[in-house]
Amino acid sequence: MRCRRSRELVGVAIAVRALNFTRALHLATVVLVYGFILSPVVFVSWISFFRNEIVAFPPDGYTLKWFASAAADPVFVRGFVLSFELALIAAAIGVVCGTLASLALVRYRFPGREALNMLLLSPLIVPGIVAGTALYIFYINIEDAFDLRIAATLPGLVIAHVLLTIPWSVRLISANLVGLDRSLEEAAENLGAGRWTTFRRVTLPLMRAGIVAATLFSFIVSFENLEFSLFLVGPGRITLPIAILQYLEFKIDPTIAAVSFVQIVLIGTAMLISDRFVKLSRIV
Repeated sequence: MRCRRSRELVGVAIAVRALNFTRALHLATVVLVYGFILSPVVFVSWISFFRNEIVAFPPDGYTLKWFASAAADPVFVRGFVLSFELALIAAAIGVVCGTLASLALVRYRFPGREALNMLLLSPLIVPGIVAGTALYIFYINIEDAFDLRIAATLPGLVIAHVLLTIPWSVRLISANLVGLDRSLEEAAENLGAGRWTTFRRVTLPLMRAGIVAATLFSFIVSFENLEFSLFLVGPGRITLPIAILQYLEFKIDPTIAAVSFVQIVLIGTAMLISDRFVKLSRIV
């Protein structure tokens, strides 16, 4: 009896050790993966404060002069302003279209519903560089056929970026709609409210979290996009990611890191705010 009990205790001890080893291995894997993902962000942020003009480790000291240098460069300033304006316009249009599409996809059943859903989400499947090339060729064909210039214009950029913002708006707002309690809308209709009144007074306020998250996330996607914009910008009208790319062709110093750090802070803040409204894990 004692031998049997001893063997059981030994087996339990081995199982506990194996479980602890598995947990430790899982934790180490998670730490390594996150470290691999976040290390470029950390190093770029660190380099933006280096005093050295040529990046070297360890740095001779720290300074903010590269931020001043970036702010004094008209190319970066114009690129930031254009990217900001473009992201605002594209986010606004994309969220309006995404809200209407999400309502149709979540609340109604109709022939071709799945096909429409796939069509709206298809820009997420196609690589950005391929989609940008195809869109540029489409603009050229439109220009040849109708003598209507779209490429290298602000409206052409807006159209391209709206194609980016609609899929994310649909995913975020749909994720929010799925979790809404429809009994509140039914109660409003039972009390005599019409469809428009119910939507305006009940449904829309309930959708606020998803709409705000979609707006912020759409802004991020548009603001940091390079692939679409690379083919569609015109002379003197470039976005911030393209301005960074062109600067790197001729010079490498911490000015680029300073601009990237501002971009990281802006995008990171918007993503944190978005996650407070709709958990981003729900749209993956």
